[in-house]
Formats: sequence, structure tokens, C-alpha cells
Amino acid sequence: MSESAFSGNMSVNIAGVVLKNPVMTASGTFGSGREYGEYVDLNRLGAVVTKGVASRRWPGNPPPRVTEACGGMLNAVGLQNPGAEAFIRDDMPFLKQFDTKIIVNVCGHTAAEYAEAAEMLAESGADMLELNISCPNVAEGGMAFGTSCPAVGEVTRAVKKVAKQPLIVKLSPNVADIGEIARAAEASGADAVSLINTLLGMRIDIHRRAFALANRTGGLSGPAVKPVAVRMVYQASRAVKIPVIGMGGISTGEDAVEFLMAGAAAVAVGTANFVNPRATADVIEGIEGFMERYGVRDVNEIRGMLIDY
Repeated sequence: MSESAFSGNMSVNIAGVVLKNPVMTASGTFGSGREYGEYVDLNRLGAVVTKGVASRRWPGNPPPRVTEACGGMLNAVGLQNPGAEAFIRDDMPFLKQFDTKIIVNVCGHTAAEYAEAAEMLAESGADMLELNISCPNVAEGGMAFGTSCPAVGEVTRAVKKVAKQPLIVKLSPNVADIGEIARAAEASGADAVSLINTLLGMRIDIHRRAFALANRTGGLSGPAVKPVAVRMVYQASRAVKIPVIGMGGISTGEDAVEFLMAGAAAVAVGTANFVNPRATADVIEGIEGFMERYGVRDVNEIRGMLIDY
């Protein structure tokens, strides 16, 4: 379906930022968009969510750091990035060429590092920031920020004090109660939450008698995680009043509609980009096709459209 053939409303409002449609990329799977330019028109997307950006350069983990898994992949890239200064200089001018919103994913080892990166990005032209709270909190012995309510609150408050853009907090699924974590982010100033980040997993190469990843563990993503992601989006959307952005195994328009029905205001496409570089455009067209089929004139009407038996 071409963009001009659809007459319904696809725009959504996330914390005061209006996206032309609810489909964005997931951080770490799309770079700055350069790699995908020949496959998909970035002007078509609701938003481009960048790779993680820290205040200073991060080298990432040693290889091997990516491996296939049943129904998806495991990665332990380690948030390799050139740092905020290089990102602003080299990537932001490219992204600003397009009629799409720019969401910069922010990472750090301490709350102070997150805040420093947010300050550096304040005048960068980014429309929103997304906090990757799955980073290891080195001040607490390496535990991920996103696995405890106090840590979520600490980093969210630190960044909210200095951020000039609305703040999305990206939640880890490796917790007992996702609703409790979402509420902690909301109470600490988050303008929206996104979920899920990757599930912690491991693969062993039995023929080499070695771990498949040098890091031993990695983040599982792809179709295998979708049922978990839908469940957590449903729970988070009922725990908070702020918008929820859903992700985890989305590769088709029907996948995206499932997340919207679970309560998401928008969705992000991640691992599917590696398999199908046109995945984001296909998801947009798939949502439009669903709306045409069922006579839905506004994509926001799908949100929470569930029959509760």
C-alpha cells in the first residue's frame, strides 16, 4: 500500500512530540540510518531511535559478540559507540535531513555519566532521549540500573534535571515485576517508557566446548521474545499513565497491532531489520492494511482495543 493510498490518521503523540505514525526503530539495530537508506525511506518513519550514545567513547565487548538463537539472536555488543561529541558531529547532520523525529538512546556507567551525556545532547537537535537503563551500574558492582526501583529512580531523576527533551526510559525485562519498575520510572519524572529490552540468555557451542559469546551471556531478541514482550507491555500500560512504547519480536504489521492492542502508544522494530531491511516500512503498511480492513480511521483507536473475557 502506498503512503498516498491511505486516508486514515496514523499520527501519535508521545509526551508532546507528534510522530507521523507509531513506528520507530529500536536502538542498536538501525545505527544512524545510513545503512538502511537504500532500502527504506527514512522520511516514512515515525522516528529513528539511534544506537546508544555515552558521554565518552565506549569500545564494546570482545568478539565473538553476536550469535544466532532459536527464534532470534543473542548479542553482547556492549553498547560500542564513539561518544556524544562524535555522534553530534557525524550522525546528527545526516538524521536532520529527514522528516522524521530523532530519538537518541543514552547510556552510562553511573547516573552522573547519563546526565553528562544528556547535557551534551541538549542542543543537538534530538527530539527525545531514551535512557538505556540496562547498562551496568559500576557504582553498585555492575548490577543493571533497570533491575531495581531505587536505581531506576536515581538515573531517571539525574537525567530529568538536565534534559531539554522529553525522556523515555527503556525498561529491562529481567525483573520480577515490570509494573513496579515502570511506576518507579514514572514517579521519577519519565515522560514515557519503552519495553522490552533484551532478555538475558546464553548459548554454548558443544563442538568447541566453549561459550558462543565471549561475554558468556547476551541479550536475546527476535520473534522468540514477543509473547513475553506483549505480556510486559500489557502490564506496564496498566501500571502507568504515561505512554508506553512496545517492542520485542515485531516484524509485521500484525505484530505491531498486537502491541497496540496490549496498550502501547507506539512500537519499535529491532531485530527484524537485520533480516529484512524494509521491515519498518512493511510494518507501517501492515498497520494501514489492518485499519483499512476493519474500518479503523485513527490508529489511536487500536490502543487497548481488547475484548476481556
